[in-house]
Amino acid sequence: MVEHADRLSRVFSALADPTRRDMVARLAAGDATVSELAAPYDVSLQAVSKHIQVLEEAGLVSRSRDAQRRPVHLDAEVFDLMTKWIERYRQQAEERYQRLDALLDRLQGRAGEGTDNDETEHKGAAG
Repeated sequence: MVEHADRLSRVFSALADPTRRDMVARLAAGDATVSELAAPYDVSLQAVSKHIQVLEEAGLVSRSRDAQRRPVHLDAEVFDLMTKWIERYRQQAEERYQRLDALLDRLQGRAGEGTDNDETEHKGAAG
């Protein structure tokens, strides 16, 4: 469980940086080299390599060798880990909202009953 939490921490920490999130989004469309990933940014290849290293240490990307190319590849399985973690808390929040909705419905039903009784009493008194 601790290893799971540490990995999750590394993933969320890596994704905290907007440049790395953008790189992940671009890699979702397909593999790219460091040079290709660096193209839209006004930073050095060394800086982009450091970003990729952080993503690699978090388990978000890996590099392979394809002849002279060393493409960076998105490892989508880590998103399953994130999704499971997020889904657990989303479900808990949803259950809380459902309980609150049920309570509000019951309270409105009681308030509605009181309003109907008051209107009946007023009509009887007026008539």
